[in-house]
Amino acid sequence: QAQLVESGGGLVQPGGSLRLSCTISGLILDHYTIGWFRQVPGKEREGLSCLSSSDDSTYSVNRAKGRFTISRDNAKNLVYLEMNSLQAEDTAVYYCGAVLNREIAHELCLGYVPPQYWGQGTQVTVSS
Repeated sequence: QAQLVESGGGLVQPGGSLRLSCTISGLILDHYTIGWFRQVPGKEREGLSCLSSSDDSTYSVNRAKGRFTISRDNAKNLVYLEMNSLQAEDTAVYYCGAVLNREIAHELCLGYVPPQYWGQGTQVTVSS
């Protein structure tokens, strides 16, 4: 049974940084495209950064470019989201998602293809 578990969220001051982790079990990471998403109450979940396992290519939506970086550690079955220059509008629940396809980071992040598996989410609050 595939399981994705996010961790690393918390309270951070504006301008600060956080690194989120997505621990993946029950599936072969190298067969999947993995993405990070976020959701605030009353709004749809939105893609941020996604990674294709075929060549480790990444795609980030405009709101994430230059601030958020996705990466993975295959040996540990971990996918990370490094977030810098956080602002209040980044406050949200952050999720990782996985889809069985090795090279659709663009499509996954833009919502053309939905993840087959989701984690439970981790809260990130940016506030002074």
